[in-house]
Amino acid sequence: MTEVRRTAAASASLWERDEEVAALAEAVDSLCADRSSSGSLLVLRGEAGLGKTALLAETRRIAEQRGCTVWSARGGETLRSVPFNVVRQLLQPALVPMLPEEAREYLGDWYEIAGPALGIAEPGEGHADPQSVCDGLVAAVTRLARRDWPLVLLIDDAHWADQETLHWLAAFAERLQDLSVLVVVARRPGEISGVAARHLDAVAAAADRPTTVLSALTPAAAAGLTRATLGETADAAFCREVWAVTGGNPYETVELLAKVQDSELEPVESHAGELRDLNRSARGGGLVARLEQLGIDVTRFAWAAAILGTDITVDLVARLATLDPDDATRCAERLRAARILTTPDRATGRTGPADLEFVHPLIATAVYNSIPDALRRAMHGIAARLVTDSALGAAAAARHLLEVHPDDDEELVAQLREAAREHLAVGAPDAARRCLERALEEPPRPEVHAGVLYELGRATFLTAPARTIGHLRTALGMTGLDEDQRVDAVVRLSQALLHNDQMEEAVRTVEAEAARMEPGPARMRLQAVQYMWEGLHAGETTSPDRSERLAELAATCTGRDNSERALLILRGFDAMMRGENAEEILELVDRALVNGRLAPGMGWTDSEWGVELLLMLAGVYAYTDRLDRAESMYNEALRSYESAGWSGGHLALAHAYVGLGHRRRGRLEAAETSLRAALRIAERVGRGLPLYWTATCNLVDTLLARGHVEEAQQVAEQHAFAPPYPSTIALPDPRSVRGRLLLAMGRTKEGVNELDAAGKAATARGHHNPVHVFWAADLARALATEDPARAARLAVDLRRRAERFGTDTAIGEALRVAAALETGQRAVRLAGQAVAYLESSPCQYEHAAARIEFGALARSEADLTRGLSLARSCGADGLTARAEAELRTVAARVPSG
Repeated sequence: MTEVRRTAAASASLWERDEEVAALAEAVDSLCADRSSSGSLLVLRGEAGLGKTALLAETRRIAEQRGCTVWSARGGETLRSVPFNVVRQLLQPALVPMLPEEAREYLGDWYEIAGPALGIAEPGEGHADPQSVCDGLVAAVTRLARRDWPLVLLIDDAHWADQETLHWLAAFAERLQDLSVLVVVARRPGEISGVAARHLDAVAAAADRPTTVLSALTPAAAAGLTRATLGETADAAFCREVWAVTGGNPYETVELLAKVQDSELEPVESHAGELRDLNRSARGGGLVARLEQLGIDVTRFAWAAAILGTDITVDLVARLATLDPDDATRCAERLRAARILTTPDRATGRTGPADLEFVHPLIATAVYNSIPDALRRAMHGIAARLVTDSALGAAAAARHLLEVHPDDDEELVAQLREAAREHLAVGAPDAARRCLERALEEPPRPEVHAGVLYELGRATFLTAPARTIGHLRTALGMTGLDEDQRVDAVVRLSQALLHNDQMEEAVRTVEAEAARMEPGPARMRLQAVQYMWEGLHAGETTSPDRSERLAELAATCTGRDNSERALLILRGFDAMMRGENAEEILELVDRALVNGRLAPGMGWTDSEWGVELLLMLAGVYAYTDRLDRAESMYNEALRSYESAGWSGGHLALAHAYVGLGHRRRGRLEAAETSLRAALRIAERVGRGLPLYWTATCNLVDTLLARGHVEEAQQVAEQHAFAPPYPSTIALPDPRSVRGRLLLAMGRTKEGVNELDAAGKAATARGHHNPVHVFWAADLARALATEDPARAARLAVDLRRRAERFGTDTAIGEALRVAAALETGQRAVRLAGQAVAYLESSPCQYEHAAARIEFGALARSEADLTRGLSLARSCGADGLTARAEAELRTVAARVPSG
């Protein structure tokens, strides 16, 4: 048999890893070749002991030889509950040397967002948005990567990384095309599930090449390693037994051979039978038995080190194990000699205070699992006190508090609640959830039980609406919440029901709570929320007198507080949707402003009222021809969310409504850009949500206005823009937009049916605004030939509603429809009237269309030329082509000479 050899300089753990080392060296060389080269990601996967850590160490050696900056981090089995643990380790070499002012200047706007998660800035008072924090971390590492090129990031035991780090890593992996940085991730198969597993799968999917799966050593390689360690005298039978008892696991092989050397066992066939006993002493129960043989003090020291898991210092272990300093030092030496603990390799660049670390995670796991259950829980309790006494905060102690045995401890509940608040402040709601769920196991005293459930409901609101519903319902069924907490819990419960597509229950929940309260600000707030959800509900179950009741309540409001301002906005939105007089509507909603601006406490990032109310206000302005105010609000929302670092659903909505503003104004190219940005973010947040429908609906409508029918069809198919429709109102009406799409695609019968359905749904809701719900206009045009009588009735009714609403856009659009159904001079006259109204409208696309239609009917080259100019400035390619064709026709009819 041919033996597999390696050079003497090669690490024993890298035996038979030539191919993997070559791939890593090639990746480093590619990184160093050009500062503008794309980044790359490699994933190493293998069972424990197959050499992942050794390959990362070799990557570091190669990279540093080539002048790279190398940062590394490692997940820990007992540290998975510590949010941002691994990403903090990774960035320590860059962040620790910086003064706070330097870090603030370097990270810029991201300092307040990512700084608390990285432990370099104090968290704010509220709840940080997890997606924003993730994006802030991506931005921070991106800036550092550009500063420290060529940069190599090494992450070991990623299967044990905290969920927050994996979220960042998955997002960062998507950016590698734009960055010159090498990322190498090592992980075991399995070991992880749920959200964290999905993040790791996303990391693997972003890799440049398929995941490298490490295999065990072959018998030949095990023989070569045995002889390289013990000498050429090791016979074939002994070498084969080494391979057999270790299964070719490189780590176990190295450890076994070290024990053979320690025992001075001759490597011959007659001693091969002793290898199994030696191997058992290196892991599992054998390791525990060997540890016990070292004495009770040494065992306690090892247990305490396993409890700490990271940053293991002799002093801290001594206090946890209740050993005096001299005894602790002796214990540490004995554990080093036994190859259980070792001195950390400072070449890794880590900056923690550790004096010691476990030789291998397998050893750390075996030691930790060997601690008797009751003692392990008690030691975690002591560790929590040590951390707390060190003034590191409740969040730092939380991982130990989570492991303490439930014992009706009031102080422990208070500590866990404080830890949850700290976790929420840095953008780690899942960590907060774990703390509060553990607090419930204690259990809390009756007087605070509802408060813990309320806090748990708030913690899960962004990540698990279904859980929030259960927690808040239970809390509301108990005593212990004050009035403000109770009202807030009801509002949040209704929001969770809304996001869980349970709109009817959301409405009824708020209605029931409002009914049991005495008149006053709290009740008025709940009534406002009820009307808000009803106003957004697209179903047909709203009580028929809702608008009348809302009008009566709003009539008593002067706008003296935010509850009254909310009711004025809701009344204005309802009136706009119903198509009441626009001037009266504007008078209503203007009273909800303070000096023309949003009132304090009702800003885009304020949490009491939520984004829905402000979007309703901006929607009123958008559809009453006050586009200046609507666009100002949409842009303010976008600036607010970007500066606050909110990059989830709120930012998607902001981009979508900025796009809606552009679409209403007639800036179609700008609208398409904003709406595609909204849809990209909405994809990340989740399909099927109301914000997803808003982005898709507006993009389809904008593409149709541009004349890009095929693209509109592709977007509709790709993003499932089809029934069933969402339970919430979207602007503009999705049924009307889809009917328009079907007509543009030539599917006339389906389009007519869809527009008919849109009309029935709108009528059932009392929604008669001819601009927002434009089904009648498109249906009249579609029926002009097939059913002219019905088309005429639709046009008359549309004009009546437009005149009632009273905006230039509504009346002008109604006149366009009337002109399309007429012939001769009557058609010309109506088209001319449409132009006169739409010329005064802020909606340039509609003006362009009306101008071109009038020019074609009147054979007016001047009007067609003006319409062509307007269409081009809108980016309306379909209108532009039509205007050019009509101009050619008019020119052909003009006699020559």
